[in-house]
Amino acid sequence: MSLATRHSSADESPGLLLWQVSNRWQAAQRTALKPFGLTHVQFVLLATLTYLQSSGPVTQKALAGVAATDPMMTSQVLRALEGRGLVHRPEHPTDRRARALAVTDEGRALANRAVVAVEECDAAFFARLGDDVPAFAAALRRLSRPAPD
Repeated sequence: MSLATRHSSADESPGLLLWQVSNRWQAAQRTALKPFGLTHVQFVLLATLTYLQSSGPVTQKALAGVAATDPMMTSQVLRALEGRGLVHRPEHPTDRRARALAVTDEGRALANRAVVAVEECDAAFFARLGDDVPAFAAALRRLSRPAPD
């Protein structure tokens, strides 16, 4: 008995192809981030927080929303970053019940060094697409948005 699939070949399955490409890209990113002692999710949250905090106080909920990460996982990763002295939780300036998130000077410096390596990794990884990179990024943006109800 064979697999009951609508595809005549695995190369026709966009989901399988996305999974394969994602695994290869993640492996490349792990290698790029290793010298910085960061996992990819740590980098994403640290870089996103560094970017967001220039517009004012950032809550954990807002950070998870922009990074599209699970709130519980976000909390765990932030604790690890806080333990390394890369982020801290000062009092929120307008909500006495809440804490804001902030990148330390060390965290900002690390995020800015790591983003160079991440972007170089991306450029090398996606170079095979040549002039198709903007169209590919546009397709990914469409897929990254929540599906309409």
